[in-house]
Amino acid sequence: MRLMRKTAKAAAITIGAALGAVAIERIFFASPRWRGAVSDHFDGQRFHNHERGGQTEGSFLKWQATRQRGEWPEHRDEIFGPAPPERVGEGRLRVTFINHSTTLIQMDGVNFLTDPVWSERVSPVAFAGPRRHRAPGIRFEDLPAIDFVLVSHNHYDHMDVATLRALGKPVIAPLGNGALMRRHGIRGAIDLDWWETIGANGLDVTVVPARHFSARAVSDRDRNLWGGFVVSGPSGNVYFAGDSGWGEHFAEIGRRFAPIRAALLPIGAYLPRWFMQPAHIDPAQAVDAHFALGARTSVAVHFGTFALSDEGEYDPLRDLHDALAENGHPPFLVLDQGEGRDLP
Repeated sequence: MRLMRKTAKAAAITIGAALGAVAIERIFFASPRWRGAVSDHFDGQRFHNHERGGQTEGSFLKWQATRQRGEWPEHRDEIFGPAPPERVGEGRLRVTFINHSTTLIQMDGVNFLTDPVWSERVSPVAFAGPRRHRAPGIRFEDLPAIDFVLVSHNHYDHMDVATLRALGKPVIAPLGNGALMRRHGIRGAIDLDWWETIGANGLDVTVVPARHFSARAVSDRDRNLWGGFVVSGPSGNVYFAGDSGWGEHFAEIGRRFAPIRAALLPIGAYLPRWFMQPAHIDPAQAVDAHFALGARTSVAVHFGTFALSDEGEYDPLRDLHDALAENGHPPFLVLDQGEGRDLP
């Protein structure tokens, strides 16, 4: 352990000469440690999944050495979607797919934004890291008034500090992420454990389990919790999965929140399966999750924006199409970037 600490410190000093103190803090010491009671998913030091198995540093290096990248086009300009309505009334549910995991959920007069990312890159530094292949489908200035922001975990493609600062709205997130956001000047973040609920302008927001991990830097793996959300109100229950590998939590969420009117499920970042399987469902498993949840309608998210894994840009849509055909074409929507739709 001492050797590892000395090695990390030496690396930080070496890189620091080139990157500067701010970049070093982001790369090596990003997330404050959560201090709380031991539970079935927290050992007093780090959070963990209920299922065994996960990505390791060794498997990550193996993946990097053997990558076979799919095809993604060059960065290009986009035609933005129309400005969403200011609000929708009681009983109505409207979902706008902005892109990646950023969606606008409008229900019962309340507006929620999930994992908002308007930055050009999802990285600790502005000059490197995954870059957009598509602009956000809705211009930031065309957003309606946002009441609450839901942040599923601390990965850079889900927790974008610059966007959260620009929004300046209350954030609901799993345990430990509030302290991380406060470190970056984002106030008013509310931490919840799995299955904990908070009121939100007459609706309820519950953090629910996911099979994933957290890491913002090289020293903070699993120091903050990850999860999904269920928003409940007169319009019904809406589930946003965040990032997740396959697990029994899908069926458990379906049991606890039946009926689920809409499920927002990730379909991207799944290849190669030997590496991505513990943390990301593939399109076929997204269809399985639709059934396990008992969702009336599902909506595909987490695809087509950032080249985070080895599938090409259009592979998730092709594989989802095949899985839906094999399962009788259940109601599983693929919205265009910036498209909003009223859901049944």
